[in-house]
Amino acid sequence: MQLDGPGLAPLSGGKAADLVVLLHGVAANGNHLILLARAWRKILPKAEFIAPNAPFSCDYAPEARQWFSVEDRAPEKLLAGLREAGAILDRFFDVLLASRQLGDARLALAGFSQGAATALYAGLRRQPQIAGIVAFSGALPGAEGLQSDIRSKPPVLLVHGVADNAVPFQSMANTKATLEAAGVPVTAVARPGLGHAIDDAGIALAGDFLHDVLKAPQGDAGVAV
Repeated sequence: MQLDGPGLAPLSGGKAADLVVLLHGVAANGNHLILLARAWRKILPKAEFIAPNAPFSCDYAPEARQWFSVEDRAPEKLLAGLREAGAILDRFFDVLLASRQLGDARLALAGFSQGAATALYAGLRRQPQIAGIVAFSGALPGAEGLQSDIRSKPPVLLVHGVADNAVPFQSMANTKATLEAAGVPVTAVARPGLGHAIDDAGIALAGDFLHDVLKAPQGDAGVAV
C-alpha cells in the first residue's frame, strides 16, 4: 500500500541528511502534523520532513484518515490494527530511506495520539535501530507483549497533557514503565493544564530531542525561511 502526504525539503537545500516522519492522529491527515516541521526546521536544517496520510478511512469521518480502526477497542483488535499499520510503515520507511540513500540511524519518528501509538509500535520493532521516537499524547497497546517482540531500543520521548480527556494522562506513566522494563531509554514530560494537544513547550522539547538523537549540527542563522 503506497502512502502519500505533505513534506518539507531540507531548509539548507540539497540532499537530506536526516529524515523525520510525522504520524498524525485519528480523524486527521498529514497536513495536521507537517506544521511541526516548520518549528523544527531551523534546529534540523538538513532534515527532510514527511507527514504521510494514514492508509485507512476513518471509522466516523470517512473524509479523514486513521492508522487502525478504533471501532472495536478490544485489545486484540487494536493490536491487530497496529500490526497491519506497522507492516505498511516498515515498507514505507524502506522505500524512503533507499531513495534518499540514508540508513535507519538517520530516521526519526514523531506521532500524536493514534500516530504516537503507531510510531512506538513501528519504531520499536524496526531493525536496524532508528534514531529516536517522539510520542505526543499516546498510549502503548499490546504493552504486555513488548519485551518479547521488540527488535531495537531507540531513545523515546513521551510528552502528555495532564488534562488530556481523550488519552488518559496515566497512559504516559504506564508506557514509561513498560519501556523501562524492556530496556528502552525513555524520557517522560508532563504538561500541566494541557488537554489532548501539543503545546509550544512540547514542540520545543521534541525539537531538542530530535536534534540530539540525530546528532545534527545547529541551524545556520543565515538560512532564510
